[in-house]
Amino acid sequence: MQHSDADAVLEIYLQGINTGNATFYTEIPTWETFDKKFLPKCRLVVEQEGRVIGWAVLSSVSIREFYNGVGEVTIYIHEDARGKGAGKFLLNALIDESEKNGFWSLLSVIHDDNPASIHMHELCGFRIIGYRERIAQIHGKWKNTIMMERRSKIVGV
Repeated sequence: MQHSDADAVLEIYLQGINTGNATFYTEIPTWETFDKKFLPKCRLVVEQEGRVIGWAVLSSVSIREFYNGVGEVTIYIHEDARGKGAGKFLLNALIDESEKNGFWSLLSVIHDDNPASIHMHELCGFRIIGYRERIAQIHGKWKNTIMMERRSKIVGV
């Protein structure tokens, strides 16, 4: 991911926000806020015919130093590219990149009404480790989330 990808990344982010089942955020951040929120390493985009159709990043799960090898996955796919394999390709690439950068555990928190994302994560080696009922509201509606984890077989073994 390059700074030049910012407009495409934020457009795809907004598409995800608009689904109501991808995040609790209701508006896209500025690029500066986005840049501060996510780790500077392990930022990927996938392109098709020179156009960004998806992106994936990691964020810290804690400010405590001993969790530096644990990252939370955020992944979004352009609405025109969903269900065509771009997400699985991108998530597998993020896994590879995370291991090159010393991550031994990846966490994803997914709305339970997003079965496509849950299934994609399962296909990429994630397992369900938790369920949070009525954890937060979006537009006045309570939502549940599924917590999924993937442990590296290379790092931290």
